[in-house]
Amino acid sequence: MVGELGTGKTQFIKGLAAGAGVRDTRYISSPSFTLINEYTGKMPLYHIDLFRLREEKEAEELGLEEYLGGEGITAIEWADRIPSLLPRELIWIQIRYTGKQTRSIEIVGKGKHYEKLLKEFGIRSAECGM
Repeated sequence: MVGELGTGKTQFIKGLAAGAGVRDTRYISSPSFTLINEYTGKMPLYHIDLFRLREEKEAEELGLEEYLGGEGITAIEWADRIPSLLPRELIWIQIRYTGKQTRSIEIVGKGKHYEKLLKEFGIRSAECGM
């Protein structure tokens, strides 16, 4: 997930958490200082915030491959900071300001599995530059 500061990435993740069965999403906040928060629901949700990282090398020490290859949902804010560490197949979400109180959200499935998943949800995937 990418977007400028304050566009609503964490709010989007709260909705994702609700859909994943996390009972009380009021306590979901951006893990800017811990970098990774884990939530329990119908399936685990791993919320990762890379805002504080200065270079991709710092992310290598977090053990992201365990989250990316594991069970559950891994939601990464500021994912554009680790392009070579991201899996080839993923859902890419870009949130942009369109006004003081409005946003646009672009959701793109990369890879057959995620393209199919988005299609099942009625979301048309578009090309995006990553």
